[in-house]
Parts: sequence; C-alpha cells; structure tokens
Amino acid sequence: MEAVAEAAPRVGIAAACTVTGVPRASFYRGRRPVIGRRPRPSPPRALTQGERSEVVSALHEPRFVDWAPAQVYAQLLDEGRYLCSVRTMQRLLASRGEAQERRDQRIHPA
Repeated sequence: MEAVAEAAPRVGIAAACTVTGVPRASFYRGRRPVIGRRPRPSPPRALTQGERSEVVSALHEPRFVDWAPAQVYAQLLDEGRYLCSVRTMQRLLASRGEAQERRDQRIHPA
C-alpha cells in the first residue's frame, strides 16, 4: 500500500496498483478512515437486570430444577405469576451456559 501511495503522484494510481499487484479497490479501501460500530441500544421493553435475576432465581427453585422452561412458564401462570415468555427464559439460561442437551448424544466415528 505504501509503495502504491509513493508511486501514485508520478505514474497514477491505476498504473501503480497494476505494477505492485494491489487491487485498486483495496488501495482506496485502505485510505478510508476506520469507523467503529456503535453499540446496539437496548430495546425499551428489555428486561432490567433485577427482572432477569428474578426469572433466573425462579428457574433455579428446587421444584423447577428438572423442568423445561415451558413447564416452568405454565406452572407460574397457574400460580398467577408472569415473569417473561418461554423464549426469554430459554435465552437467559443459554446466556448463563445452563441450556444444553441433557441426554447423552451418540458420537459417530469418522
């Protein structure tokens, strides 16, 4: 890239890129300033940290330890408690590394 930048004022950018074997698009792309991505804003309806911890503590109750999130959701609805959707429960468990296949999976040798 530096060789192209040095030779460009004398022979032109196209010729300098051809001689050095650098594609012109790569040369121009390298000259652009790097713009970092802004962090994605949190949705307005997202659960707060307190609500998330309440859901996780409900999922960790001794009576729900062996239950699937859908079963916990249904039981909590029967008790008149709505914490979040089933999918949100699954996402919270997955983010904590607690959602995995509980059965042994068969390994097929190559």
